[in-house]
Amino acid sequence: MVDSRPFAGALRALLTARVYHSGIHEEMLVSARLSAPKAGYAGFAVRAGAKHVMAVDMSTIIHKAKEIVDVNGMSDKITLIQGKVEEIELPYSKVDIIISEWMGYFLLYESMLDTVLFARDKYLKAGGLIFPDKASIYMTAIEDGQYKEEKIGFWDNVYGFDFSPLKPSALSEPLVDTVEMKACVTNAARVFTIDLYTVTVKELGFSAPFKLFAERNDFVHALIAWFDIDFTACHVPIKFTTGPHSKYTHWKQTVFYLREVLTVEAGETISGVLVSQRNAKKPRDLDISIAYKLETDDHLRMAEGKCEYKMYAQTLPSWK
Repeated sequence: MVDSRPFAGALRALLTARVYHSGIHEEMLVSARLSAPKAGYAGFAVRAGAKHVMAVDMSTIIHKAKEIVDVNGMSDKITLIQGKVEEIELPYSKVDIIISEWMGYFLLYESMLDTVLFARDKYLKAGGLIFPDKASIYMTAIEDGQYKEEKIGFWDNVYGFDFSPLKPSALSEPLVDTVEMKACVTNAARVFTIDLYTVTVKELGFSAPFKLFAERNDFVHALIAWFDIDFTACHVPIKFTTGPHSKYTHWKQTVFYLREVLTVEAGETISGVLVSQRNAKKPRDLDISIAYKLETDDHLRMAEGKCEYKMYAQTLPSWK
């Protein structure tokens, strides 16, 4: 079961406060990952004064969503449509607002953002709104020696057998897991930002530099990434984060273990480049690379390298 309470809470605050637009009586499109509980998104919009809401989902769960709409007396305000947004025709040619919980692990893994951008280009009126309308990927470096040893060192002795040839494959598979804030060794750096009003599908593949500053003397075993999303079209901007400094979300954080261990001292810098591209054969999978360099005056601790990662469906969320 997907825990979408942080997203739902932000959306509820946005809609029930009626702070996002002066003309509230409008047509809305709720798209992607609807599910029966998320029929509440459409309900929030109706309660906020939407003239009509169209909710689209391709799964059969939409039939249960219809029952929820009916028992709440909103069937005249909410139209539920089963299918892909790219393949259906809405009863309205244009909408004023698009709402979608499209985010995946690492923001872009198996995300539904393509669908939102298609809906934006085809259905959103000039001056219309998208919720959320901004998303950013952040990175930091962590100390995680014990867990890395359990997950990577595990292959050195598997019931008495040497499985070490599998270690490179294990290192290439990012781990989606919860990271404690105390494990963070550096500051958090924003690496990549998406503006949903202007971004194109092509721009979702990116190469972005980053610079992290060590906040204490420690070891670095991995770099991690997470995302924040923003609802900026309101008098008081609303946002939520999936970072290690926040409450748990099902997106957790994405951990990229390094081949070598970096020994850093406070004030030193880890610089690098994060590259994310869609897999050529499976566009919802990601090919990720991280080039990194520890900038230090100590020649014995200087280190740099590049790691390749494969964020594929068969490898998540864990190796074992």
